[in-house]
Order: sequence, then C-alpha cells, then structure tokens
Amino acid sequence: MRVVVLTGAGISAESGVPTFRDADGLWEGHRVEDVATPEAYDAAPMVVHQFYDARRAALDGVEPNPAHVALGRLEAALGDDLFLVTQNIDDLHERGGSTRVLHMHGELRSALCRACGARTEWAGPMGDFPPCPGCGVTELRPDVVWFGEIPYEMDTIVAELQRADLFVSIGTSGAVYPAAGFVQYAARHGARTLELNLVESEGTSFFHESRNGPAGTLVPAWVDEVLAQL
Repeated sequence: MRVVVLTGAGISAESGVPTFRDADGLWEGHRVEDVATPEAYDAAPMVVHQFYDARRAALDGVEPNPAHVALGRLEAALGDDLFLVTQNIDDLHERGGSTRVLHMHGELRSALCRACGARTEWAGPMGDFPPCPGCGVTELRPDVVWFGEIPYEMDTIVAELQRADLFVSIGTSGAVYPAAGFVQYAARHGARTLELNLVESEGTSFFHESRNGPAGTLVPAWVDEVLAQL
C-alpha cells in the first residue's frame, strides 16, 4: 500500500507553532502582504527578515508532538511506501523521526540566495544581511515559498498522488491551493482519502472519510491501525 500524507498548520499548532492566520486575518500580527510576498521583501527586506528571524528562533522553544512522532513510526514501517509532504516550514517532522519530508513551501531553517539560487541550511538570523556561503553575495532571503511563487517539487508531488492507494490530509484548512486540490486529484486516480482535522475543513466533502479531533490523538490512533494491518 502506497500512502501519501499531507500535513498543514494544524499538526504543528499543538506544539505551540502559530497557525498561518489568526482570527483577525493577521499572521502573527502582520498583514500577509507585508511579510510573505516577493514585493514585500523588495520594499522592506529588514521587516521581512525580522519576522522570519523571530520565527526561526522560536523553533528552539517548541517540540514535536505525538502526531509528528507517530508519522516517524509510520515511515520506519512503510519505508518508501510512505510519501510525506508538508505545507509547514518548521522542522518538527524531522525532529519527530521522519527522515524523508518534502517541504513544498520551503523551510525556516534554510536560506535561499537570490544571486546564485543556492539553498543553504541556516539556523541564525539573516537580518544582518550575511553573505551567501556559496557565492559571497549578500542576497540571502528566507527559503520560504511566498504568495505568487510556485511551491517546490510539484512534479514529484503530482506523481506520488497518481500512485497513491491512500491519501491522508492532517491539520489542513482545505483552503490554500494547490494543496487543497490534492484530495480530488488523488481520488480521481483511485486513492481512498482520509481527513484528520480538529474540525471540518473547507474540503471535508471531498474525502471518503473524515475524523475530527486533535492531531496528537487522531494521528497515533490511525498509525496504529495501519501498522496492525501490515
């Protein structure tokens, strides 16, 4: 059985990572247009760097929760038959035991050079405009996919959705494309579909089955079900 798992902000929210937008439509107190577009970076790079520097530093204060750990157990059992793609830019999946994670929206602990295109692991701040380790030019930006940019490795994701026997969405809003369309695409290619989410999402009606509750409870229970069938 080939399983494709998509995770969103809901799986990391239980670890204390803020979700994409809060109730007033802001992202950690900022308008999305001010911190998550190429135009915002061109207009005020220091503001953008300060925002992501703070988020990167905050990762030191959070830990993976039982949902992340359960997916690590699932990878250990299924190996290449599990494909894990996340919309999240934190590193909680890796710290929870997953070794093969596709971050379609980039990673907080990575820098992208606008001069040479190199992607470099990065743990510290970028607000002091450090040089690129590869080319030496001071054009590093957060390696995060902003609005108006194309998510990483879409061809790989599409190919995996075509091959999936089961597609599982965990902690997603069902509102952000292209990820919101994965369930319909997988179903068209013959996959069973399952949603694990705190509440019903905008895409719940597209799933064969939906379970509501905390990811830290639902995901370990589902993983136990899968492992019992192996």
